[in-house]
Amino acid sequence: MVAAALSVEIAVQDVAGVRIALEEGAARVELCQALGVGGLTASAGLIEATVAAAAEAGTTGFVHVLVRPRGGGFVYDADEFDTIARDIRTAVGLGADGVVVGALTESGELDLDAIARFIEAAGDADVTVHRAVDASGRPLEAVAAVAGLGVRRVLTSGGAADCRAGLSMLQAMAAASGALEVMAGGGVRIPDIADLAAVGVDAVHLSARGTTTQGGASGPGGGVTGFDVTDPGLVRAAVAAARLVR
Repeated sequence: MVAAALSVEIAVQDVAGVRIALEEGAARVELCQALGVGGLTASAGLIEATVAAAAEAGTTGFVHVLVRPRGGGFVYDADEFDTIARDIRTAVGLGADGVVVGALTESGELDLDAIARFIEAAGDADVTVHRAVDASGRPLEAVAAVAGLGVRRVLTSGGAADCRAGLSMLQAMAAASGALEVMAGGGVRIPDIADLAAVGVDAVHLSARGTTTQGGASGPGGGVTGFDVTDPGLVRAAVAAARLVR
């Protein structure tokens, strides 16, 4: 039997990045803003434009929206949970194929009740649990727990600072995941893809970011010079590497 292809997900922050991911053969995008703080929920306009770009390309299952209301940790209050649920429904209503979510309890465990609420808000859309798993006290147990909730995939570095340090845990997660897809993310480099495939993960996730100074500095009002862009060469190389290993 031929093994399924290792899929590549690209974290993107704009429509230009979406088009690059489409053109270079990525399986899907994680759409967000503010990757510098780990990613925040994309605007409604950006979601709508991304869905339109995927539809124009004839690509299905492509648009997965990160729903995260702020930077920092993943312990949320009631108002934040309400915002997350509203953003999930908005993203799905605008045509997103899936959402990327996560939450922790005050004790540092993955918040399974919250995940269940997010799944309900998402309806028929795919749900990915993000690296809140890695911030939890028991990453392996967290993966095993969400496998029975109806989650489609989990994004994880294996509980480590990056996927290279988490290889052995990623292997254990893949073995314990059942039908749940394990997607390796966290500092993924092109040479890492073969090693990640070898431990049994189903997909890899990377931002493939470069920077540009187009438009110059943001001026005396504050901010930074330049901004992130998606590098077509990195996306192309990641997709090629994934095709080689399966």
